[in-house]
Amino acid sequence: MKVIVCGAGQVGFNIARQLAAEHNDVTVVDQSAQLIKRVSEQLDARTVIGHASRPDILAQAGAAEADMIVAVTVADEVNMVACQVAHSLFDVPTKIARVRSQEYLRPEWRGLFAGERSPIDVVISPEVEIAQAVTRRLISPGATDMIPFADDQVRVVGVFIGEGCPIIDTPLRQLTELFPDLHIRIMGIFRAGVVRVPHGDEEVHVGDEVYFAVETPHMIRAMRAFGHDELEARRVVIVGGGNVGLFLARQLEEEHQTVSIKLIEAIPERANFIASMLKKTIVIQGNALDNEILDEANTGTAETVVAVTENDEVNILASLLAKRAGCRRAITLINNAAYPPLMSSLGIDVSVNPRAITVSSVLHYVRRGRIRSVYSIKDGIVEVIEGEAVETSSLVGSPLRDVKLPEGIVVGAVVRGEAVLIPRGGTIIEPKDRVILITPANTVRRAEKLFSVRPEFF
Repeated sequence: MKVIVCGAGQVGFNIARQLAAEHNDVTVVDQSAQLIKRVSEQLDARTVIGHASRPDILAQAGAAEADMIVAVTVADEVNMVACQVAHSLFDVPTKIARVRSQEYLRPEWRGLFAGERSPIDVVISPEVEIAQAVTRRLISPGATDMIPFADDQVRVVGVFIGEGCPIIDTPLRQLTELFPDLHIRIMGIFRAGVVRVPHGDEEVHVGDEVYFAVETPHMIRAMRAFGHDELEARRVVIVGGGNVGLFLARQLEEEHQTVSIKLIEAIPERANFIASMLKKTIVIQGNALDNEILDEANTGTAETVVAVTENDEVNILASLLAKRAGCRRAITLINNAAYPPLMSSLGIDVSVNPRAITVSSVLHYVRRGRIRSVYSIKDGIVEVIEGEAVETSSLVGSPLRDVKLPEGIVVGAVVRGEAVLIPRGGTIIEPKDRVILITPANTVRRAEKLFSVRPEFF
């Protein structure tokens, strides 16, 4: 597949890295010679220096033969115009644009990107995606990550293993004996930066991060099995009133009406604007690193503080101050890729990576065949994929123990209509089943083929 990535910043670079690693024909366009040099030196991708919205630059990038354009520059307008040019002049089949300004996405303007009038096939809003990711973590106390699949019939959950975990040093094959009616399947174990494929003799250790698939009604019991019995937050303090903070507060007001929300914003004009946009949220104008402001927000009695300013250091310090005041849990937005490994030792419970979330959203639309959903974990080290099984797939018709899956792929759940099957060795996948699996980055292509119709089928 030939893909043009407009923008060589963190998001564009990582999208290009992922696609190039899968042997796609990738061209990266950016007006910064320094960013383009980084792409040239580190990735197997063509590069073009110039404004991504200009027809001559897109022509130089090979737009006439491109299958897809992904516009993720820092400017919304450049992204939209690049898609317009790709559509009108080069007839590029798939156009994806990152749009950050919420003014373009307000409900009254929803027709802007709808139907045939729009040259953009997919609009991705990082702020919306980040707010939704934070909300998922808020409703999954104790989880470092939570992704719903198959219309939320199945959830893939990440948890840290602490001292109180009751299954430490227990072979995984014994989980079925310990919890016979718990519908759960461990899909991956992250230890010291390396993902381990679970097998029957594998054990979990303190400090591991485990990802498992669970039938949604069983999630609370599954969390307890891993030593997590935290209560869902009823009092939340949001630090930062930018687009992420505003959207998060609005979403909590609309979808979780029993939650008490307070929001701290440093800039007076912005604080007044946010207060006018929200109905129930108490907006406090001030510096979130000021103890008096934290006291006014009652962070000491809050279950969760969510720090989502545009400054990593402010987010980290505000989270630590809130936890020192008595707040039980901190969810912290981190842009710098060097920081997340430090978060656990600092006492921050969950870090949210905007770049990884945006890359994951883009990959959802890049995947082909009968892929329904994709989620990237650990900066693309592995992906969780939901796909629909087809008659010609090697997944179908034989017990899973006899299916020769590519190395590293683990099937976590199978959804058949309204029934959720946690797969065992004797499970037989049928056509039209929805299969949730985890795959290392280097076997993504082979995982995709499991859901593709082979030519001989026709």
